Amino acid sequence: MKRFHHLPKERMIAIFNRYSLLFHAALSMLLCFTIEVISRHSIFKAFGFVGEHTWAFIYNSFILFASLSLVYLVRRRAFWRVLISGLWLFLGTVNGCILSNRVTPFGFTDLKCISDLLSMQNTNYFTAREATLVVCAVLSFLAFCIWLFVKGPRYAGPQKKLFTPCMVALCLFLIPITTQAAQKSNILASYFANIAQGYENYGFVYGFSTSVVDRGMSKPKNYSKDSVVSAKEASKQEATKNTDRPNIITILLESFFDPTEVNFLNFSEDPIPNFHKLMKRHSSGHLTVPVVGAGTANTEFEILTGMSMQYFGTGEYPYKTILKSTDCESIASDLSKIGYGTHVVHNNGGNFYSRANAFSMMGFDTFTSKELMDIKEYTPLGSWPTDDILIDETIKALDATKDQSDFVYTITVQGHGNYPTEKILTSPKIIVSGAEDEATNNQWEYYVNMLHEVDQFIGNLITALEARDENTLVVFFGDHLPSLGLEEEDLATGNTFLTPYASWNNFGLAKNDRDLAAYELLASFTNDLGIHEGTIFTFEQNALDQNIVGSEAYLSGLNHLQYDLLYGERYAYGDADPYPASELVMGVEETSITNVWPYAFGDYVNISGKNFTRWSRVYVNGEKVPTIYVNGSRLRVNAEDIGDGDSVVVCQMGSSDTVFRSTQEYLYDDPNAENTEMNLME
Repeated sequence: MKRFHHLPKERMIAIFNRYSLLFHAALSMLLCFTIEVISRHSIFKAFGFVGEHTWAFIYNSFILFASLSLVYLVRRRAFWRVLISGLWLFLGTVNGCILSNRVTPFGFTDLKCISDLLSMQNTNYFTAREATLVVCAVLSFLAFCIWLFVKGPRYAGPQKKLFTPCMVALCLFLIPITTQAAQKSNILASYFANIAQGYENYGFVYGFSTSVVDRGMSKPKNYSKDSVVSAKEASKQEATKNTDRPNIITILLESFFDPTEVNFLNFSEDPIPNFHKLMKRHSSGHLTVPVVGAGTANTEFEILTGMSMQYFGTGEYPYKTILKSTDCESIASDLSKIGYGTHVVHNNGGNFYSRANAFSMMGFDTFTSKELMDIKEYTPLGSWPTDDILIDETIKALDATKDQSDFVYTITVQGHGNYPTEKILTSPKIIVSGAEDEATNNQWEYYVNMLHEVDQFIGNLITALEARDENTLVVFFGDHLPSLGLEEEDLATGNTFLTPYASWNNFGLAKNDRDLAAYELLASFTNDLGIHEGTIFTFEQNALDQNIVGSEAYLSGLNHLQYDLLYGERYAYGDADPYPASELVMGVEETSITNVWPYAFGDYVNISGKNFTRWSRVYVNGEKVPTIYVNGSRLRVNAEDIGDGDSVVVCQMGSSDTVFRSTQEYLYDDPNAENTEMNLME
């Protein structure tokens, strides 16, 4: 009777074992489809991916099939099948969560920022509730895996000691072969200029896998000391002649482009009149940027270094990889050599994109991030600070160095997505129409009105700079198109990788309009100024003069120089390292404590001082205590957390408990302490 009772289960196991590979393939496809549903937040979009990119779906399923084939090497197949499937589902779920809050999908380099992610609770990227759910889900899954490992079934059939390892090895061996074949057949792409679009077209499994294996730069063919010397000989040899060196301010405008270039939109008035005025009067044009809809840091990397992202792997962010450990020549280090002070100003987190580390590696002197700003105004959704605060902060950076020219790199954030589908602005300055439906029109109207405010920031910054008696050049540029689903046919330019740039100067620099790659922008403007510095920039200046930009020789030379400086032998520098990382200082103004005294009613202790922000935290005797921000000159702590004679320090804090800047130590003298002691004695 006992044997009869278990007969159906035994038959089922026998069937699964006999047709194991078929069930294995079915599981792989089901797993792939489920991951796409999670990533796309829609079962219909997942079906669309299967229908429109069938071979890409099959290829993604094959990657899963190959990874799951490892279970055939062991007897605890159920355990390992669940573990591997769970890992892929976890990665897909993380991607789905990330795409709910940003437009850039989950890649391998994001794993390097897990500590930052977990510390960014209740932000635009990661809420405390999401953090709790993730931790609970992971712990539950691990508990189930432990139970399955201990109590789960084990394969009892014969182990084919030759066939099984060969089959698994064949599956793994076929992955690079099928990848190359699919890329040559245009089923897959080997490079994602738009990472989000790449994941959407070719699937999460392929996109994430590519970000794992295709990182850094491949060694160029024929790379050698001679190839680097040849590229350096093709660089501009002329020395810097400009003795009256102006201030140079470069402004990254987040998600900025000219909305009048959208074919289907109509506006009640010009949304960016100040930018259009600059385009008419000063040097301007279009930039070819490496990303669409997201990936600000990669456009930024091209602008500051003159290096091209086309030579890096899929989903690469140099800020998160090579610049973590390698110093990198940039416009900052090049201009520092001729006496410039170099600064960064950004109204977002200093650790985001690992910027604080990256700017140190690039040789900047100072970095004023949001943690060093007394930010009071935010966008209507409360998502991002408005950009008007950057005017004073940019001026502060210029004032930080006396009798010295300055390079200031200012990064805006107000135009950042996501853009709401519901009506948010009750009385918008710019009325927008022409989108396909009301929800999309609401998105465009919100975005365009944020753009209009950014344009006002541009005008107000120019006004502030005109009032200064210093020669100054300002270059404004958009980092990428907004994440609003624009296609080539929607744009007058016909290219989703083009953003505008415009400039302003107050010393008569000639207008010189030209379209450029993002990595050529500062080479072009420094060339116009007579500043000829830097390994990469002088190479590009010569190519611009000779009108050979885009030629095979130019691109090859750029590839060799770029690889040499970041991954190669640094033949370009000889035996020296002329551009080491800097001792980056966060902010240009001191944070200080002027007084500490008890609140009248005894519940709090007040701390007065200078340059406090919402990211100021009080440390008492080296321990962080709960801090109440009152305003830029006052903080409060609970009276129970501080006592007479205690050491008080105020720190400006970044994510992951990074201390960006600290005050001098202040010893608290409690005026009530003597009375308390007298009462105790009595």
